[in-house]
Amino acid sequence: MINKNAGKVILVGAGPGDTGLLTLNGKQWLGKAEVVLYDHLVNPDMIRFTQKSAEMIYVGKKEGVASMTQEQINLLLIKKAHEGKLVVRLKGGDPFIFGRGGEEIQAIRKEGIPFVIVPGVTSVTGVAAYAGIPLTHRHLSSTLSIITGSNEKNQDDIHIDWEKISARAGTLVFLMGARKLPLIVEKLMQFGKSPDTPIAVVQWGTTARQKTWTGTLATIVEISKKNMILPPALTIIGEVVNLKSTIEWYESLPLFGKTVVVTRKGDQAESMIHRLQELGAEPYFFPVIETVAPDDWSPLDKALNNLSQYQGLIFTSANGVRAFIERLKAIDQDIRELKGVRVYTIGPKTAEAVQALGIRVDVVPESFVAESLIESMGKENIKGKCFLLPRAMIARETLPEQLRKMGAHVDIAPTYQTILPSQSIEVLEKKLAAGNIDVITFTSSSTVKNFLALTGEKLLPEIKKIKIACIGPITEKTARDAGLNVQIVPPQYTVLSLVDAIENYYQGS
Repeated sequence: MINKNAGKVILVGAGPGDTGLLTLNGKQWLGKAEVVLYDHLVNPDMIRFTQKSAEMIYVGKKEGVASMTQEQINLLLIKKAHEGKLVVRLKGGDPFIFGRGGEEIQAIRKEGIPFVIVPGVTSVTGVAAYAGIPLTHRHLSSTLSIITGSNEKNQDDIHIDWEKISARAGTLVFLMGARKLPLIVEKLMQFGKSPDTPIAVVQWGTTARQKTWTGTLATIVEISKKNMILPPALTIIGEVVNLKSTIEWYESLPLFGKTVVVTRKGDQAESMIHRLQELGAEPYFFPVIETVAPDDWSPLDKALNNLSQYQGLIFTSANGVRAFIERLKAIDQDIRELKGVRVYTIGPKTAEAVQALGIRVDVVPESFVAESLIESMGKENIKGKCFLLPRAMIARETLPEQLRKMGAHVDIAPTYQTILPSQSIEVLEKKLAAGNIDVITFTSSSTVKNFLALTGEKLLPEIKKIKIACIGPITEKTARDAGLNVQIVPPQYTVLSLVDAIENYYQGS
């Protein structure tokens, strides 16, 4: 019987590692969750899909040591649901393939708690695909066996009918079998599998740390010892392994193996993250800026109520455009008030934000900095004309100062302010300590300052070792003044050009 007073549990498969493999359904439920219980192999970058207020609870197992027993996890799911909350249970891969998802749903169902099951991309198919190994092939393998290599009772053997498994002619895939690899190989050959059977072991599949080792049953144990292969790893056995050299794609991408920190504001980071993923990088989302309303709306409201007195409207960021139009609506006005006002923008993204409102942009300078806009406006006769500059509360004064020197009247109207978000540095600290970060990106001077404010003096020595990519010369100067190792600055000051510059840096062009 369903308990109508209970919340709901959503069992979500997070996929094998790459955030891009999270399903749309899974992402939508994460965005609604009030509580998220997540495992060790869930990519922490998925937190960006959750509400800021969501309670995040780690219940994973690392190197065989569980932070909670399965019974404790079941009870926690029940407890949170009985509090009337929407609970997402986020599990690596697919929760119904050696993920104990069935056990958790049984416990939930017994308590009458409503639930939804969202399948995930299993590591079996996801990791194999990223390694360039098709698990079935018309001429090589028409069957697929998925086997657990884990033995939670810590016994020497794995409870498998080795004779039947060894006799199968198709593809064998062992999950969680890195530590049992010598035993797996020994048993397969003992029961008749040819020592020449191809085998691949893929570690940290679908992530920037992915590594693949290939060999045969006769050679893989020595290869594993030499390379110290540790979990998480997927083992693929069969003739399909020989196709890797012709189908391999992920490990050949230009930024494969690189972890890039994205410090942009949440709602502006997606295009950058997607482009990095296309190039094979693993983005790590670490937003250091949050935009909120200004302390006082009155300067902007006054300007909006007197738009007819301005000859020009200057936007320096997409944030300014959004805040401007939202405030225009809030005081019961609309874009018709801009009739006859020339519109100036810095940067293509700002121009796109204006054009999306159905407003024509009159001037976009060649370079996406204030100095270039000043040069463009200097070609016009602006003496005696009035300009409105909606912008952040704290910003560079170069633009209004220079325009005033040219004889213009400039009203600055704060439309938003940037603040430090509440941000845990635990994952970042671990990645830095393990040497798992290659590039940190900054798209404004504010991102540099806020990043260093969040990370503090403790992490500064490690941060100074990392390559820094800056969107333009002003951001570059701020980073260099802080002692950071700036290596990458694009010729055009846009986010996509920044990503291209990172690619060119690693491709040696």
